[in-house]
Amino acid sequence: MTSQELLHAISLVGRENPSRPPLHKVEIFRHHFADDILLIETLDQRDGSCTVRELLLRYLLLDAVLDQGPDSEGVGLLLTSVTNELYRNEVRFLHQPSEFFRELGIAVDSITTTHDLVKQERAEEWASINESQASKYNLFLDGTRQVLDYAVARWGVVLAVPLLLTRDEQDEEGKSTALLRYLETWPSAEVMSWRIKDHPRYGLGKAIGDKAAHLFAKWMIHSCRLTTRTEDPAWGSFSFESPFDSNAGRVLFRTGFFLEWASLEEYKSEKWDVVRIGKGKGGTNYIRVTNIRGKRSRRAEEDGALVEAYQRLCTTHLRTNKRLPRAVQIQRIPLAILLQGQDFTPGELDDGLMHMGTNFCFNHASPLCVECPVNRLCRGYQQDPHLITDYRT
Repeated sequence: MTSQELLHAISLVGRENPSRPPLHKVEIFRHHFADDILLIETLDQRDGSCTVRELLLRYLLLDAVLDQGPDSEGVGLLLTSVTNELYRNEVRFLHQPSEFFRELGIAVDSITTTHDLVKQERAEEWASINESQASKYNLFLDGTRQVLDYAVARWGVVLAVPLLLTRDEQDEEGKSTALLRYLETWPSAEVMSWRIKDHPRYGLGKAIGDKAAHLFAKWMIHSCRLTTRTEDPAWGSFSFESPFDSNAGRVLFRTGFFLEWASLEEYKSEKWDVVRIGKGKGGTNYIRVTNIRGKRSRRAEEDGALVEAYQRLCTTHLRTNKRLPRAVQIQRIPLAILLQGQDFTPGELDDGLMHMGTNFCFNHASPLCVECPVNRLCRGYQQDPHLITDYRT
């Protein structure tokens, strides 16, 4: 197995099983879709105070923040249902974010009722897949039980961004695309994903993690194609890092991809703090996927062709480096490998990782390896079963 073979196989799974937010189920967006395909030609039409493109970006930013919990499908159901109910009650919070705060009581009641309904629908299946208990099902982030905390700290802080951008915008016409204009001021989609979190005035701070910020970039560039900078490679298919969540990390670890680029000892080291021995469920080893970001692969730096592709990735596409970088970061290696071949995109790779992580490579000792579409290339399945039985994300 080579890393290129593995990534291409996973990306093919993603191409055949694209993962997109169910935007066509949101009532205010329905006539901009044919079945579940977004009608690109309608994006710049006005819908009240905003363009359709702007409204979709506001919705997706909220979706990305909420989708940091344990059940993406449940989050999609929750957000879709609450949005539809609020708009039926004339709380047009995407068009006018201030209405969410003005009608906070209606919003909180809707979130509470809808969460209970989603739990009834999803809890048993979620518990079965994750070898957990249905009573533990909770879409409110950080394990909170207080709906007001969730509504203000997650929904509210996201909606405050377009609210503030609109009020800061001096051009009346510019208010209809305030979030879009702000996002596209940054040199690349990757840099944009950083500023969504850390901008001193408009940053979401603790409300959003790296994975969610990159998920938003993926949706904007790959899944929904909402950027207007379509000719710029820094806003194209390779302009953002793949969202490294537990599903992606679990698949890439079990298949042996991560171990191609660094040793298990490095991942276990106190300095890296990626693999925590005995800290996983049932005394297994816990893989803290987010800690892989920024870790250097000296093995990769021995491959001249890969280094060349990596440097081109960083300077032309991600625009994170003005000079050619010397160190190769592990989380960017998949993008550099795909860039060499140009056969698949990082978005397709992430779609494949998501499909495999949620349908086959479950986070327990008995995943559906026999049915997995890439099991012939998987190190855990073919030769090192402890990579499956002894590690969790």
